[in-house]
Amino acid sequence: MRLDKFLKVSRILKRRTLAAEACRAGKVTVNGRDAKPACTLKAGDVVTLHFAAGQLTFRVLALKETVKKEEAASLYEIVSDGEQA
Repeated sequence: MRLDKFLKVSRILKRRTLAAEACRAGKVTVNGRDAKPACTLKAGDVVTLHFAAGQLTFRVLALKETVKKEEAASLYEIVSDGEQA
């Protein structure tokens, strides 16, 4: 599954276009490498989003094309959620 689509389906980011813009701006890494919106994710990948106030790091647990709002959090596991060091 594409990175930008996963970020939208999992509801980590609100819109797919926002996810694609974040990737193009260099604010998203997958397994420690800068990622483009079309980067293919697989279960077990570690994704980090860099925000002005900090970063969010999570591990991909499952890939699904669509999920209900209540099930979105089951697609990933938060590894680190906080301010940058």
